[in-house]
Amino acid sequence: MSGSYDDGRGPLRHTGQLSHAPDAPYYDDAASTAPQRHPPHALDPAHTRPGHNRHTYAPPQPSKRDRPSAAIVQAGSVTGQSLTLVISIMCFLACLTAGAVYMINQSASAWLRNIASEITVQIEPRANAAETDRLVKDAHAFLSLQPGIINVRIIDKAASAKLLEPWLGSSAALGELPIPRLIALEVDRSAPPTFDRLRASLAKQFPGVTLDDHRHWRRQIRTVTRSFALGGLAILFLVGAATTAIIVSATRSAMASNREIVEVLHFVGATDRFIAREFERHFLTLGIRAGVVGAGLAMAVFFFMPMAVEFLGGGTITMAEMKRLVGSGVLDGTGYFILALVVAVIAALCMLTSRFGVYRILHSQS
Repeated sequence: MSGSYDDGRGPLRHTGQLSHAPDAPYYDDAASTAPQRHPPHALDPAHTRPGHNRHTYAPPQPSKRDRPSAAIVQAGSVTGQSLTLVISIMCFLACLTAGAVYMINQSASAWLRNIASEITVQIEPRANAAETDRLVKDAHAFLSLQPGIINVRIIDKAASAKLLEPWLGSSAALGELPIPRLIALEVDRSAPPTFDRLRASLAKQFPGVTLDDHRHWRRQIRTVTRSFALGGLAILFLVGAATTAIIVSATRSAMASNREIVEVLHFVGATDRFIAREFERHFLTLGIRAGVVGAGLAMAVFFFMPMAVEFLGGGTITMAEMKRLVGSGVLDGTGYFILALVVAVIAALCMLTSRFGVYRILHSQS
């Protein structure tokens, strides 16, 4: 087949050999093993030769299912290893704080329930021991007839002295002190008595007898519990703020180190949402991984804390006081759920912070 082709620069005739297609890239046999890079204007229709079929270049738009063959932010980079360690420490501190506040709150609630279900009648000792015993029996009979009282129990002198041992110690001189006699009353929680009326009846019937409904102690326990809760919330807020600042800094660093990749993605038609989604997926995975590590360490601390106190020399009294303060020291199902919630919050914080950080950087560059 013979003929000619005129591209505006003179006729082009066949010589019997196959020629390259006008749009085919030049391939050199000497450099066949090396990848060839074309200049940027090779894709520009303004630089095509006259007479060629000009096609407007339209970069393909990535669909929702399109994903890059490699992650934009590599997991083995600084934002993958060092950041995982830092976020793990932050999550560990947050889980320790949340678990400790939860245990203290549970212990305080148990105290309040026990205190609210029992009141105490205090009888000052008389000069004659027989008169004191008679007064105790009369007060016992009177209180047993009052509405809202389920059980009336007389606490003997030895048991009353034992209550003072944590402060005064156990000695023979303790028996010589004028220790008041106590009567414990179990209150019906569904229909409790009117404490002011009961107090006035006791003062009128038995002069020198007082009623203690532990109102003062309940108020103090609530104040201490609220203080611990507010302190825990303050620590959690600081941990969240520090985590946010770290993620913002890591996002800026990742965007700066992958600037060429982001520009290429923009060139081929990737949207800001597509790029931000890749970053937030990376930081979400990082947050979950770091959160699980931090929460696992916190669970180990709560699990081994009673054993460690006992191993380090905590006696029976120390263990008893610790149990009164924070309960058994081991988290229950609700406590583990709170730790899982902390992990979820940390992961969500990492994801959202990276998303807004990427959007802000991309908008500032546009």
